Amino acid sequence: MTQLYLHNTFSRKKELFTPQDPQVVKYYVCGPTVYNHPHIGNARPAVVFDVLYRLLRRLYPKVVFVRNFTDVDDKINAAALEQGVPIGEITEKFIAVYQAETDGLGVLRPSVEPRVTQHIPQIIAQIEALIDAGNAYEAEGHVLFNVPSFKDYGGLSRRSMDDMIAGARIDVAPYKRDPADFVLWKPSDATQPGWDSPWGFGRPGWHIECSAMAETHLGETIDIHGGGNDLIFPHHENEIAQGTCAHGGKQYARYWVHNGMVQVEGRKMAKSVGNVLLIRDLLAAHHGEVLRMGLLAAHYRQPLDWTADGVEQARKALDRFYSVLRDVDGVAQADLNDEDPDLARFVGALSDDLNTPMAIAELHGLARALAAATNPAEQARLKAVLLAAGGLLGVLQENPANWFAGGADEDESARIEAQIAARQAARKAKDFAEADRIRDALAAEGITLEDGAGGTTWKRVG
Repeated sequence: MTQLYLHNTFSRKKELFTPQDPQVVKYYVCGPTVYNHPHIGNARPAVVFDVLYRLLRRLYPKVVFVRNFTDVDDKINAAALEQGVPIGEITEKFIAVYQAETDGLGVLRPSVEPRVTQHIPQIIAQIEALIDAGNAYEAEGHVLFNVPSFKDYGGLSRRSMDDMIAGARIDVAPYKRDPADFVLWKPSDATQPGWDSPWGFGRPGWHIECSAMAETHLGETIDIHGGGNDLIFPHHENEIAQGTCAHGGKQYARYWVHNGMVQVEGRKMAKSVGNVLLIRDLLAAHHGEVLRMGLLAAHYRQPLDWTADGVEQARKALDRFYSVLRDVDGVAQADLNDEDPDLARFVGALSDDLNTPMAIAELHGLARALAAATNPAEQARLKAVLLAAGGLLGVLQENPANWFAGGADEDESARIEAQIAARQAARKAKDFAEADRIRDALAAEGITLEDGAGGTTWKRVG
């Protein structure tokens, strides 16, 4: 069996992954706060951790993958108050938006998609456990985690206490025992959503939500916890403190995996710069597989510079793969052996800390080998390997003809095919001016013709 290695943020080392139970991998990723349209930076963790999910499902009998929706938050509350609607109206809309747009990127739905508002009793129970353990206290309607009570605080981010206090921009409220203490429960006024609790009407703090949802669906210890590296501190640091102390010192998560941030054309994304790229707009301009390939072009732990050139390179790469698959459209796939050396090499690249650049290089090698193959049995084997490898990356899921049609419907495809037939007839009659006119007219529509030994094929560009 292929061994999976992951870079563990906690140890700062690449480690052999060994789940607690080899039959069931427990996997949690921090999901979105749903109050606005997601952008390309939100797409990166969705795609990266989807590839890890696909790989884990290949390597292990069962994977329970939990990715939450944060559906109560001060930004959500502000949007609801401004629009004069309940928070549920905001969050239901943007949960549906997030799901539809990540579907468009080929992201598989997790095993469970819990919402904070559906886990208030579990959140309250975990806060009570922290109070009982002496790690949390009530003060003026708030409940706070007492950071000095957890001696290992800071182990994930490896910051000094002074740096953590400064980095968290902590409000040093008079009711805090220590400046680093963070909120588990806070009071709500008449304009804010809230729930009854032992500490009065209020709502949970941000960090306790993930700890409680993870415990509910995965138990006291998670195998893999993922998220963006912007969450290492304070969110994941605080999750560790809560999850460890609420369960008598048990390890909260065994492997921490974090993706790097996305910038656009060399600049940090910001509304003030005007370079925030929404997924919906990118999907309107490009096939989801093109965006996905662009997001996987760099190693997940490194920053990713999203550029127009990078998108074009991703499209051209997929065109090459689909062109090879179109040439063997009539070849049935072979039944794959798990020990197939070409597939094993690809899986090995992906299992080396999700090395997607290396895996994509292997994909190119497979495509070249398939294009060069003449033996039908070898074609059948290589086609099966290429499609299986593409499936692990979440690409090559289209029919090649549909890919090159670029979304053209049946009537439009028939019209284009008729134009190609008319061009072929003109060439046969040596009416090259008419043949060129037809080619130029199709090119003006964004349709490129490719003449080959097997006839003329077409694809829509852009």
